[in-house]
Amino acid sequence: MLLKEAPARVEKMLRESEAQGVGEGHYSIAQPPQTNEWEKLREVACACRACPLWKNATQTVFGEGPPDAEIMLLGEQPGDVEDRGGRAFIGPAGQLLDQALSEAGIDRAKVYVTNAVKHFKWEPRGKRRIHQTPNSRDIAACRPWLEAELRLIKPRVLVCLGSTAATTIFGAGVRVLRDRGQVRESKFAAKTMITFHPSALLRAPDEALRAKQYAQFVSDLRVAFDCIKTPAENSQLEHELAFH
Repeated sequence: MLLKEAPARVEKMLRESEAQGVGEGHYSIAQPPQTNEWEKLREVACACRACPLWKNATQTVFGEGPPDAEIMLLGEQPGDVEDRGGRAFIGPAGQLLDQALSEAGIDRAKVYVTNAVKHFKWEPRGKRRIHQTPNSRDIAACRPWLEAELRLIKPRVLVCLGSTAATTIFGAGVRVLRDRGQVRESKFAAKTMITFHPSALLRAPDEALRAKQYAQFVSDLRVAFDCIKTPAENSQLEHELAFH
């Protein structure tokens, strides 16, 4: 079971990161409670101190959505707006995500949205808080929370938004531009795919590229939606890879 193996696996990742001199501060392993209650899981996550990111963050930003969601969207980490508001994908990237979901025929209220890292990592620049990409130690320390969410939600389709989410699920070697839109099996869902993070679309250097990648993003979300239109496969078979 991945949840039982998580401490040993994360410890290994932390040792490897330490050997590379990655990150600073105290790191340990998140300890999610063994519960089937989402509210209890979120409550404990809000007090998590497994990595140093909590010190500069306003609050833990846990995932949200219906417990029976068939689609889970996995991003990188909360941004400035999410950190202040306490909810995932409510800032500019979240607004673009809502627009793309609507165009793909997906009701945002029926999907579960979360991030690989639950605290906002940033650095000051004048009066602004500038996003910093989480490192391998941040991701490893927070990973048990993601695995606990996956165990509870059991999504039929897992969509990785951007490279951090993709490497969290598939490991090193995946590339968003090369691998986006392809439906494959992962340890966490029988149908898993990679696409752009909406924040990457907002950072596109010109309008032409932004429009092209946005169209591809919507197309990828439609593929995810098509996956849940097909007859459900044996759910126990789908999830015993990860949780049984």
